[in-house]
Order: sequence, then C-alpha cells, then structure tokens
Amino acid sequence: MRLASDGPVYVASMAMFAPTAPGGRERMPTLEEWETLLQKGDLAGPRDLPPTPMASYASASRVIYGRVAGVAQGSRWQANLTDSSITANLTIPPKGQAFSYVLSTLPQGTLGTGQVQSAPMLVRYPDTAYMANGNYGIEYSLNLPLHNPSQQPATVVLSIQTPLKEELSKDKLRFFQPPEERIFFRGPVRVSYNDDQGTSQVRYIHVVQRRGQQGEPLVKLILKPGERRDLQLDLLYPPDATPPQVLTVRTLEGF
Repeated sequence: MRLASDGPVYVASMAMFAPTAPGGRERMPTLEEWETLLQKGDLAGPRDLPPTPMASYASASRVIYGRVAGVAQGSRWQANLTDSSITANLTIPPKGQAFSYVLSTLPQGTLGTGQVQSAPMLVRYPDTAYMANGNYGIEYSLNLPLHNPSQQPATVVLSIQTPLKEELSKDKLRFFQPPEERIFFRGPVRVSYNDDQGTSQVRYIHVVQRRGQQGEPLVKLILKPGERRDLQLDLLYPPDATPPQVLTVRTLEGF
C-alpha cells in the first residue's frame, strides 16, 4: 500500500450487524457507519466481575476468580511421576483401584490435595484474575514410568477426568451421572508409549469433557509381572477449558 503522507496509520478490527436496506435486505455498511461505530460504539463491554481478593477466599460467600489477562509465570510443566523422589517407578494401583494427579486446580477447589495448580501472574490488569486460572496455553509434559510389581499380568488404563470442584474430600472424586451439558475441557492430547507387542506408538486424541464427566481411557496397556514401561502424556491446556481436571491411572479387574 502506498501512503500519501508520512502520518500515522491506525488499524482497527471490528464487526457489526449488517444494516438493512428498504425491503429488509441486508446491505454492506458504509465507511461513515464504520467510523461512527469506531468513535461512538459501545465496544468490548461490559467488563467482567472483578476477582475476590485472595485473602478473602476462605470467608467469602462466593469466590469470583476473574478473567485471566496479563503475563503468567512459566510456560511448561514437565514432570516424571514416581512413587517418591527417591524411586524411579510409578507403581500401578491394585486391581480394581485407581489414583489421580491433579492437572488444573484453583484455590478452594483442590480436590482435597491442597495443591493449587494455577501459575502466579507476573503482570495483570487491575480488575482481572490474581492467578492464571486453568494455566491456559501451558504445555504439560508428563512421564509415567508404570511398574507392575505383582506376580500376575495387569491391565492398566490412563484417562483425563473432570470431577466436581470441591475442597473437603481427601480420598475420592465425585462425578455426575450423566454429566452436565456444559463443556469444561476440549482439546488434543498426545500419548507416546510402547504397545504390548513392543512397537513404539504415538497417538493424538481430541478430548471433549463436560462438568462432572469420568474420562474414557486414552490408552490401555497389559503389563507383565514385574514389567516397567514408560508412558508419556503431552498437552497444551486449552484456553477455553475450566478447572479442575485430573490424570487417572486405573488397574482393571481381572486380566
């Protein structure tokens, strides 16, 4: 584009409902109508509710987390999930049982773990969230060195789940049956592993979950007695998701 002068150039991206011509048919807006919208239109409003001060979370009758707008600390969550810091294995649960790791939690909604999995904000607009609720856009890179210590084969499944947000339960997750219609998680995940024949596999799965929904298995493995096998999970936390989510390892009954 060639400019007639060296003056500043202003660019705006806008949308409006199409004006109607006589007879009720829609027509293209004129330049004057665009200028009027830009100068006098009620744009990008209203503002969302301001967040509850973090010091008031425990006593507030209703906690408002607020919209996230700013720069959060960190961009990647990388972990090797093991039984403890001094072991290299993640022992699978007994048959018919499961355990879960929280992926995305909020204050007053840590599922009884006390772990707030939301990054602090380094810079934020004054009336927006104090934490990066949901860790939008954060890369999760999690390795699970699954180990079957028993003398019997074990069938293990891995899933992402969206339980009900709560703080009091220490040893259980609660779900709706059926789950609500509202979608709380929607995005792709990648699982990398060696299958039961020893062949390297990489699978991309688009996960859609509603509030209170138990997750379907992302992968199913049959571990031999004493076998250890790595399972890698990678995802970018979807920007339109709503916490909490958990990563669940379950050992099925039987074989």
